[in-house]
Amino acid sequence: MVDDLFPTRAALERIPLEDAEIYYLRELPLAQTAEAVMNHLIDEVPWRAENIIVRGKTYPQPRLTAWYGDNGANYTYSGIRLAPLPWTHALIDIKNRIEEIAGTDFNSVLVNYYRDHRDSMGLHSDDEPELGRRPIIASLSLGEERTFILKHKTRRDLKSVCLKLASGSLLLMKGDTQHCWKHGIEKEKRPCGPRVNLTFRRICR
Repeated sequence: MVDDLFPTRAALERIPLEDAEIYYLRELPLAQTAEAVMNHLIDEVPWRAENIIVRGKTYPQPRLTAWYGDNGANYTYSGIRLAPLPWTHALIDIKNRIEEIAGTDFNSVLVNYYRDHRDSMGLHSDDEPELGRRPIIASLSLGEERTFILKHKTRRDLKSVCLKLASGSLLLMKGDTQHCWKHGIEKEKRPCGPRVNLTFRRICR
């Protein structure tokens, strides 16, 4: 495993990974503190507990989710078909701030609520057809620091990478990242507090 890849400067910096284009911002400027934004989302978002299909079997998704976006920005993954909820003022504000840094426009966001150490996200790639061949994914982390795992799809000579995502940090994935790498959030062995993650993306229509 590889740790401590992040630079110390509070600026958008590239993470050195082969076959990937990943950038990290330690702290995204927000209208409120990261904790206050997280608590607002936990209280206001109509969270859903979904079932996912993996290799033909149905499992309860180990976290709560919500899908927001422009009208018609529908999204399907792991057997889940999502129609977007309308943008809220809070989400639009966050989106505008991320778009300024990312240099691109987003029309949707998947919001994930990790309630405690038992919630997780299995290894996967955001490579659904509606995201396009080289999607740009902007991931904002709020709350408990969790371990973000990256594993190359084909190259066994490249070790898995372990990143710690701080509260208020932004991870930007571009280029061939989704084509070449899988990523996920592991369960924690010790109890931990809640985390809300927002992954902004663009649905191609």
